[in-house]
Amino acid sequence: MLPLVYHPIYSQLELPAEHRYPISKYRRLYQYLIDEMKLDQQDGILFYQPEAIGADELKSLHHPDYIEALFNNTLPAAKMRRIGFPWSHQLIKRTLMSTAGTRLTVDLASQHGIGIHLSGGYHHAHHDFGSGFCLVNDLAFAAKYALTLDNIDKVMIVDCDVHQGDGTATLLSDDDSIITFSVHCDKNFPARKPASDIDLALPKHTTTNDYLETFEIILNLALAQHQPDFIIYDAGVDIHQHDELGYFDVCLDGIYRRDHLVLSRCKQAEIPIAAVVGGGYRQDHQQLVELHAQLIQAAITVYRSE
Repeated sequence: MLPLVYHPIYSQLELPAEHRYPISKYRRLYQYLIDEMKLDQQDGILFYQPEAIGADELKSLHHPDYIEALFNNTLPAAKMRRIGFPWSHQLIKRTLMSTAGTRLTVDLASQHGIGIHLSGGYHHAHHDFGSGFCLVNDLAFAAKYALTLDNIDKVMIVDCDVHQGDGTATLLSDDDSIITFSVHCDKNFPARKPASDIDLALPKHTTTNDYLETFEIILNLALAQHQPDFIIYDAGVDIHQHDELGYFDVCLDGIYRRDHLVLSRCKQAEIPIAAVVGGGYRQDHQQLVELHAQLIQAAITVYRSE
């Protein structure tokens, strides 16, 4: 079975005209899976809806004062600008639901070996501030939650978004039970890149073959060295050659091969994996749908290969 986690609220957020964040892509991806890929329960595909977490649940990860100010709309204007969204009640509701979705994906992956969240990957949120369209860090939150489950003593976050997971790195820098592994463009946001446990920084215009060859070597070494009990995978598609915020030259097939590589390694090693769709940026949001769908297609291929 392949569990997919989705909630309509992910795309239900009014943003200013020409805002860079592709808010409609989540709804478009869900519709593509239903209408074009024809996924349903008979194919072993089950869709799950999360229930929103409470704000207090975030205070063990983020500074309580930051959470209070964020949720009560008392953050200074400069800090909201750093996040990149105008404040609204709907933004807060969406944030609580998406974070819950990543946690639910962890639960489903622990039960079924895999789970995929059709949102998530907000890795630029730090302990006491948000940044880069990220209010709270669902990856770090979910990783800490995973450690509370039976037989999970070490978690690895494999972050393949084109932007370094700086918030994840700082939030988890003192937690030896969670390994942070970021694969990103060296000359891209954020300008300051705090050290992850493993950083694979690749140059602008890295090609498909160079990306995959280098990533596979480091991934295999990381799995052998750390032997995680659980993996959280950020399958950002902003590595694509036409992404507006990316700077890599990776093709559509390269995204599929990357996702297939990660999922197949986890299945071979019997490591449960919770995946999120991560970043991807186009003015035409529909152009992102096929890119994000590669993760689901790879999961279908890998987990039906028996």
